[in-house]
Amino acid sequence: MDERRQARLEARAKIIKAMAHSTRLLIVEELAKSEHCVCELTEMIGADVSTVSKHLTVLKNVGIVCSEKRGNQVYYQLRTPCILNFFGCVESVLEATAKEQALLCLPER
Repeated sequence: MDERRQARLEARAKIIKAMAHSTRLLIVEELAKSEHCVCELTEMIGADVSTVSKHLTVLKNVGIVCSEKRGNQVYYQLRTPCILNFFGCVESVLEATAKEQALLCLPER
């Protein structure tokens, strides 16, 4: 594999790894609705500010969210709404798996 392709695959993996946490998925879902400050996200998630800030940093470092400081507050927005398409794909996989499992569990006739 050439270096360029390897670098591209590694970049994709970083984005997918950043999404691989339920709290970060919740943050993305909430930011898809509207921008939020850290204090609002902290309240929604039920975690301390430090933990929420770390999750936001992970998402920001891969380019999924962006931030803007306003006075004493930092507001976060979803930078790439297309990430929600990924959620739709994940839901399709979950539905297909559930259907498959249901078929496997049907009693024989």
